[in-house]
Amino acid sequence: MPKSYSEQEREYIRKRLKEEAAKCLARYGVRHTTVDEIVKRVNIPKGTFYLFYKSKELLMFEVIQEQQEYVNRKLYQTISGIANRSLSAEKLADVIFKFFKMTEDMLILKLIDVGEVDLLVRKLPREIVEEHFQDDTDMIEKMLALFPAKKEVDTKVISAAFHAVYFATLHKAEIGEQYDEALYSLIYGIVTQII
Repeated sequence: MPKSYSEQEREYIRKRLKEEAAKCLARYGVRHTTVDEIVKRVNIPKGTFYLFYKSKELLMFEVIQEQQEYVNRKLYQTISGIANRSLSAEKLADVIFKFFKMTEDMLILKLIDVGEVDLLVRKLPREIVEEHFQDDTDMIEKMLALFPAKKEVDTKVISAAFHAVYFATLHKAEIGEQYDEALYSLIYGIVTQII
């Protein structure tokens, strides 16, 4: 019979699981991180892990999603700070470009390559992935509401375009030395469709 945990213990265990999963993800990636390694680091029985998460992929996705939510909040704050001023496509593209560059420096996101992302997404329930994409679309819609956008802007298309830019960042090595310029061009092209 599984042990009963107080709410405080549950919060602590969940926090520790996410901390150690983030470290493992950064060090080993999705493929080579095991539930055994995570529970050893948190010092809980393996069965306890499954009281909190159905799979390591769900835990890792939550860790990555929290990192992305942090970036989205910071981006929203920055955009809301400049939205009331006269905002040019160049200024907005500069801001968004800086945030994409910031995510490249985040240890967890830096070490995840295309294969790792594909593996993670394949192992997640479809509704979790769809909810994540919807959250992204909602955040973009919230950002678009900050300034006068073109009336014909389809938020889902803009969201998909930014997803495409994100996936391009996973191919930085293949893109080569023109990567930064290409990334900025993609972002600027999307922004000109917005304002």
